[in-house]
Amino acid sequence: MTDLLTSIQAALGLPSTPIPFTGEGALPSAFAVTDLACASIAAAGQAVGELLRQQTGQPPDMAVDRRLASFWFATSLRPIGWEVPPLWDPVAGDYATKDGWIRLHTNAPHHRAAAESVLGACADRAAMAAKVVQWASTDLEQAVVEANGCAAEMRSWAQWQKHPQGLAVNAEPLVHFGDGEESHKTWKGSVEQPLAGLKVLDLTRVLAGPTASRFLAGLGANVLRIDPPTWNEPGVVPEVTLGKRCARLDLHQAADRAVFESLLKDADILLHGYRADALEHLGFGAEHRRQLAPGLIDVCLNAYGWSGPWQNRRGFDSLVQMSSGIAEAGQHWKQADKPTPLPVQALDHATGYLMAASAIRLLAERLRSGRGGSARLSLARTAKLLIEQEPGTNEVLRPEDAKDRSLQMEQTPWGLAHRLQAPLKICGTPLQWALPATELGSHQPRWI
Repeated sequence: MTDLLTSIQAALGLPSTPIPFTGEGALPSAFAVTDLACASIAAAGQAVGELLRQQTGQPPDMAVDRRLASFWFATSLRPIGWEVPPLWDPVAGDYATKDGWIRLHTNAPHHRAAAESVLGACADRAAMAAKVVQWASTDLEQAVVEANGCAAEMRSWAQWQKHPQGLAVNAEPLVHFGDGEESHKTWKGSVEQPLAGLKVLDLTRVLAGPTASRFLAGLGANVLRIDPPTWNEPGVVPEVTLGKRCARLDLHQAADRAVFESLLKDADILLHGYRADALEHLGFGAEHRRQLAPGLIDVCLNAYGWSGPWQNRRGFDSLVQMSSGIAEAGQHWKQADKPTPLPVQALDHATGYLMAASAIRLLAERLRSGRGGSARLSLARTAKLLIEQEPGTNEVLRPEDAKDRSLQMEQTPWGLAHRLQAPLKICGTPLQWALPATELGSHQPRWI
């Protein structure tokens, strides 16, 4: 745990101060998943503490609950009388190939269509498996990627260390900070809600970026999430929209582009998780963003890193686990006959908290220097951090053990639910969300 937290603190420019961790236990894994959960959440809390120290002269006491940190890396919501839709598309998952294993990510309709353009239409997993097994892993991965789909061959850590993309990720920092333009923006936060008055424009989807914006919303930030007209992710929406307003814009349409530009001009923080070249192609490259919003704090992530041949490759947590050796190591650890991923999508969640910490660190710098700034992170670089950490040995925790921690009632559009108590305690600064989770597109694209 100490090495993980110290590495994260160094990457974020935080003091190497010990942070108390309460509770016992760990999620069952070949890797120190619970330690990563605690360390990343603690670092986000410490960034808040340093911001408060800068404003008040005194850093607050804080602690992280290991049990709750583990559970929030799975889900914080416990529905009452209803169920969250399945996380995965019926044919998404791991498949045996002619010479190994591959994972197909087909949750988005256009990603499933891309896979089926290579393999043919598949009604179910059995039909997909019969077609996949005729391919060599490397050939199928390349064919699906070239069709604009999402796939990852299972590689070992040793293989990833020899791969051009693995070598590129090794050379990247955990967080890459950059300078920004001069800012005249101010905000009037308080100890109780240090980010009150700040506008966060959230262009991220699925888990990592939404985890970051959820954390910022819990500190009082005004978060507006923007999605394309037809995008949906029903399996995670009740989890990741807590505390936010959610709207839709089509950035290919002139009228919606004008609305987006007006939103960006007023934003303090922009979170985005597009591939490295995607915003450039939409006409909102880094230089144009700086011109539109001088002093902007611009925080972004991608799957496979910001250099190397895969820097523009589509990817998700489960695919990075396959590529980087995590699923292969899990298979050996469990003595299983198939890939064994982490028990939760820890790369997403941890990177999300690191994004939030980065944004808060840049806010503190903006207070000092009057300038904005940027930060870049990737799931693959977070994977390297986890893989190189020695796993701990603790009493095993399971998400269903969290029932006694479901303390807060929440009225969602889908029905009543319990929301777990937050895993981070900052004295005088409670994580609290003014808005319940909501459907995508349920608000107008404007600042409130």
